[in-house]
Amino acid sequence: MNEEYLLEMKGITKIFPGVRALDDVDFKVRPGTVHALLGENGAGKSTLMKVLIGLYKANSGSIKFNGEDVNFQSVNDSIKAGISMIHQELSPVPYMTVTENIFLGKEMCYSRSPFVKDNEMEKETDKLMKQLEINIDPTKKMKDLTTAYTQMVEIAKAISYNSKLVIMDEPTSAITDKEVEHLFKIIKWLKEKGVAIIYISHKMDEIFKIADEITVLRDGKSINTVLASKTDKNKLITMMVGREMKQLFPKEEAQIGDVVLEIKNFCGDKFDNINISVRKGEILGLAGLMGAGRTEVMESVFGITPCDSGEVILNNKNIDIKSPEDAVKHKIGFLTEDRKLSGLFLPLSVEDNMIMANIDDYINAGLINQKKIVYDCNEMVDLLRIKTPGLEQIVKNLSGGNQQKVLIARWLLINADVLILDEPTRGIDVGAKAEIHKLMSRLAKQGKAIIMISSELPEVLGMSDRIIVMHEGKVTGELSREEATQEEIMRLAAGIAS
Repeated sequence: MNEEYLLEMKGITKIFPGVRALDDVDFKVRPGTVHALLGENGAGKSTLMKVLIGLYKANSGSIKFNGEDVNFQSVNDSIKAGISMIHQELSPVPYMTVTENIFLGKEMCYSRSPFVKDNEMEKETDKLMKQLEINIDPTKKMKDLTTAYTQMVEIAKAISYNSKLVIMDEPTSAITDKEVEHLFKIIKWLKEKGVAIIYISHKMDEIFKIADEITVLRDGKSINTVLASKTDKNKLITMMVGREMKQLFPKEEAQIGDVVLEIKNFCGDKFDNINISVRKGEILGLAGLMGAGRTEVMESVFGITPCDSGEVILNNKNIDIKSPEDAVKHKIGFLTEDRKLSGLFLPLSVEDNMIMANIDDYINAGLINQKKIVYDCNEMVDLLRIKTPGLEQIVKNLSGGNQQKVLIARWLLINADVLILDEPTRGIDVGAKAEIHKLMSRLAKQGKAIIMISSELPEVLGMSDRIIVMHEGKVTGELSREEATQEEIMRLAAGIAS
């Protein structure tokens, strides 16, 4: 075996109909290191990894792993060889337990019997979870776990294969800062065992905390590989987007007016006595750790889940919202946390997804005004700079950033006065993030009231006019833009009094 590299991919080219997704890409990973793979959405990162594990077959190129030439025909082949992958899109079997998900495809069975050793598998799962210091009951069904715990189970599952190489594709997109630190401990432990990690993330701060080497892809080509200690954030962004990113948080001054939406004495299953208001032209940041109750409060405001008591006041009038349909009628829009699970209709077109919330506006006397639909949707494509071949494009084929813009277009088409944006830039690249931030600033200048839930402190600090912090279902503090600091937000988010 060549001791210097565990993995060598040379001249990898992958062509889909009409698209050269990978163009002569070289990629090498050393054992016992963290190698970050960066690039904008659509740069080819996930495609390269799918070629590696046998999901896609390259048109040309070669792969050497653990000193041997390989050509995996399936994911099972790559797992047997010592490669496991945590995919960006989580895909647990919801009605199976944590144990059953961990052992899926490698069940422990009694000799000459199809029956599985449930107790032994549960003991092994419990042992694995304790080793990784993950506090999850092995008998719990996956459907009952939060997104963050689901992610931790996926991480544990990948590690359970005792792989020599673990691929982590956006592993922290749905977990808290505390859980990120926990993941970094696991990564350090894997490195000490000689395991190599390929780490795909859009979060620059994470990259510089854990990466040894960084490779940047752009438009399907490998741009450069550098030592993390020898580069900086600005150089990487320039490599990724082909231009300097002057400002990731282009916050513009907006005229802040009267209170548009007010929540008074709001109580529910996971929150208590919440009092929040947002003004015309204001971006209100809602910060807190995972489980703080931020999303749950806003879901109740929007009518997704009921609240136990409290008032919602819109433009000085009490309103009764029992369903999302009621909220839409009151010109309130809600960009949900998980665009694929609860936002988009993935098999449908860009056009269908855009008009989903206001389809009735295009129907007159039982007839659909298709001409107006096309006009309005094309206007949104131009306004939001959505990269799509056309309105008929299936939305699941768009990049994450463009999918997010399609959802924003949905709420702009109802002419929403209040926009609730839950993790608006989760899982999208730096270029798309800057565009979403610019759009938020523009909407605020137009007088929209925006509530932004975000787990990324730089985003909260960079985009908010005012910040509300929550901890365990309660508001623990309110900060102006001027007085807000990362340390103060974290103190309040942890429930620590002054």
